[in-house]
Amino acid sequence: MTIKIYPPEQQDDSWFDGTNIRVQKPIGFPQENSVVQRVGPLFYWSWAHTKEKGGIGLHPHRGFEIMSYVINGQLTHGDTLGTKSTIGPGGVQVMQTGSGVSHQEEVQGPDAESFQIWLEPYLSEAMKRTPTYRDYRNEDFPVTAPAQGVSRKTLIGEGAPIQLVTDVKMWDITVAQGQAYQHVIPAGYSWAALAVRGGGTWENMNPENEPVLFHHKDFSVIEATGNNKSIGLRADRDSNVRMFAIELPTTVDYPLYQR
Repeated sequence: MTIKIYPPEQQDDSWFDGTNIRVQKPIGFPQENSVVQRVGPLFYWSWAHTKEKGGIGLHPHRGFEIMSYVINGQLTHGDTLGTKSTIGPGGVQVMQTGSGVSHQEEVQGPDAESFQIWLEPYLSEAMKRTPTYRDYRNEDFPVTAPAQGVSRKTLIGEGAPIQLVTDVKMWDITVAQGQAYQHVIPAGYSWAALAVRGGGTWENMNPENEPVLFHHKDFSVIEATGNNKSIGLRADRDSNVRMFAIELPTTVDYPLYQR
C-alpha cells in the first residue's frame, strides 16, 4: 500500500466570478498548479467557498459524469435540457453530460461550501449517450448509525441512489476525536480523500508501517497494491475529522483523456 499526502500548497487555488468563489482544487486542469493530475478515472475535484453569493455562466460539457455536492448553503443549477434545480446541505446534483449539455451555476451563502467532481467513463462511448440531469436530497442517502464515534454517509455505492457508468464509490465520513474508522480497499483500487475538517493519521494495518499524518485541507491518495488492504482513519485527540473519500480503480481497461 502507498499513502501520499498533498497539502494545500500542492493543490491549485483559484477564483471564479471575480473574487466571489474561492476554489481549492486537489485535482485541477493541466494549466493549473495541482500536483495530482488524476486518480484513475477521477479527472477533476474542486472545493469551493463563497461568502455571500456567486455564479458561473452558461458553459458546455461533454462525456464526463459531473457531481456537485453541497456542504453548506445552496446551489442552483440550470441547463439546456430545461432544468432549474436548487439543493441545500447534503444534496447532490449529477450530470451525465453524454453528447453535450451546457449548464450554469449559482451559489448562495452565507458561507457556502461545495464540491464539484468530474468522473471519466469511456468517453468515446459516453459521448454517444443522451445527456441527463438528476438531483438528490440529503435524506436520500444511507447513513450508518453512529458507532464508536464514526458516522458514514454513502454517496455512491451500496444502498445509495446515484448510479454512474464510471466504476466509483464515495463516502462522507465523520470520525470523533481520538476514534478510528477502518475500511478495506480492494486490490487494484485507490482512494482519493480530502480532509475538510480536522486532522489525524492514516494507519496501515501492517504493524511494521508507521502511521501517516494528515492535516485539515490535505489531499490523500492511497493505493492498494497486490492484495486487499485494510486502512485506518484515526482522528486527532483534540478534533473531529470529516473526510470525503472516493474509491476508484487505479487503472481502467479503456483509454483515458489525454490532458
